[in-house]
Amino acid sequence: MPAIPFKAVECLPSPCLCQISTRIAATLLCLTLLTACQSDKGLNQTEASVAAISYGENPALVEPETSLIPTINIAKAVGWQYEEMPTSPIADLVVNKFAAGLDHPRWLYRLPNGDILVAESNKPDKHDKNGGLVAWAQDKVMAAAGAGVKSADRITLLRDTNNDGVADLQKVFLQNLHSPFGMTLVDNTLYVANTDAIVAYSYEPDQTHITAAGRILTSLPAGEINHHWTKNLLASQDGRTLYVAVGSNSNIAENGFDVESQRAAILAVNIASGVKRIFASGLRNPVGMAWVGNTLWTAVNERDELGDNLVPDYMTSVQENAFYGWPYSYFGQNLDTRVEQNNPQLVQQAIKPDYALGAHTASLGLLYGDTTHSLGPLTTGMYVGQHGSWNRKPKSGYKVVFVPFKDGLPAGLPQDVLSGFVNDKGQAQGRPVGVIFSQTGDLLVADDVGNVIWRVSER
Repeated sequence: MPAIPFKAVECLPSPCLCQISTRIAATLLCLTLLTACQSDKGLNQTEASVAAISYGENPALVEPETSLIPTINIAKAVGWQYEEMPTSPIADLVVNKFAAGLDHPRWLYRLPNGDILVAESNKPDKHDKNGGLVAWAQDKVMAAAGAGVKSADRITLLRDTNNDGVADLQKVFLQNLHSPFGMTLVDNTLYVANTDAIVAYSYEPDQTHITAAGRILTSLPAGEINHHWTKNLLASQDGRTLYVAVGSNSNIAENGFDVESQRAAILAVNIASGVKRIFASGLRNPVGMAWVGNTLWTAVNERDELGDNLVPDYMTSVQENAFYGWPYSYFGQNLDTRVEQNNPQLVQQAIKPDYALGAHTASLGLLYGDTTHSLGPLTTGMYVGQHGSWNRKPKSGYKVVFVPFKDGLPAGLPQDVLSGFVNDKGQAQGRPVGVIFSQTGDLLVADDVGNVIWRVSER
């Protein structure tokens, strides 16, 4: 079947459904959904080998592939049955439930006293200006992947009062938010990134609930089209700046560049004034952020619809005023010929990311640990929460991995830390998102399909 022109296919960013603009294509896509998810059977050894080398400093960048019908290979969300749970393949580590009964927990933040804040959140009700078969198909895909639930719009506090590795206090900390995600505390102010604004709240040590109204520090890109709705936060080490990860409003700018203002970028917000500027750009969907020494790092979800093994998601150090390719090029200066507008001069400046994290893995959570936060045999390196693919055969991600670092840079292949989220039927019992250390150095992982926070600790 010959490829159709690019204008006939408009893609929404992962983990959303690729949007087909023609009625015929949309109908075919809907029929695809009704016949359930595609099987992973039939992969040959060559495909498996390519997938295996899509990690590292120099991943295999295969030739782009296009097709009339996008790959839909969803791990249907079923949740955890009975006493099932993910496992760690590392012999020295064990897993237990730190907290359960949550509502789509996405992101985690640890307060100075050891309390854990959990953003229970999903896309805002008024998400994208859309309709018809496309909207119906999109909702079906999101529901199947476990992302169709209404946003709880709250932050919950978890406290382990007796240090047994289980949160025995679980209390609503903030509510009536607007698709909250990133959180950070600077001095006595808690900053929360809603989908459309950063809101500041006064915080007192050991406080378990905030009732006072917050104040808006600055607005964030949102609007009628709000494809990448999550906004993450990380404070500068001097406490003067908030870095904000903001994803693009499309797959490859097919909705025009006007709706991409201050998107596909990391913004820097002056805490004193609320004035914001672009710190780095060309990052299609940056989510997790972490400090490695004095260097800012981020995890980025790359573009879709170029084949099962292209383009790899990645993590990279972030340079001020740097450009990382989107939408014109990927993984450095590899041109995406689907983009109608071009900018050769800007592409020549595109920086190659530091480390590929596999194609379509939806790498979201990012946490750096050094020798002061060792976990069993894992010492210095980056923990990455991979939410998992919806549009790849075979499925990829659905696990937490550890990438060793040396001298501030990745130094080796990743090692699985937490896996088993997909059962032998190809269904998603859970999907990992945010990752953080507890005060005792254990790894906590938000699972937004299982509605659990998992704890990984030493035996």
